[in-house]
Amino acid sequence: MLLWDAPKAASFTVAKVTLGKELGKQLADMDFTAGAEGAVARIGFFHGPPQIRLRGYDILIRRFEAAGIEVEPVGDWIAAHDATYPPGRRRMKKFGAVRKGGRCDRCE
Repeated sequence: MLLWDAPKAASFTVAKVTLGKELGKQLADMDFTAGAEGAVARIGFFHGPPQIRLRGYDILIRRFEAAGIEVEPVGDWIAAHDATYPPGRRRMKKFGAVRKGGRCDRCE
């Protein structure tokens, strides 16, 4: 799974960083290394940059950087999604609205 797929308040363990060259090195310097545990503190407005809490500090990373980090989920990401977005609330996605079940396509 990719870090970009993680909903708000989801915990994860970093499996590997697939970005190369200078960007991968910068993420490694910010402790995005294999085995690092973290959580998604919040996601920016209109799917903006996610705020990641990693090893005691918060960091905002770009969307394409989050798409280049493979993570292993810790706990139940669907429960984290359901706690954040109750079924009665409509949430707009990048390419449309939420399905009838109340969950977005990205979290399933």
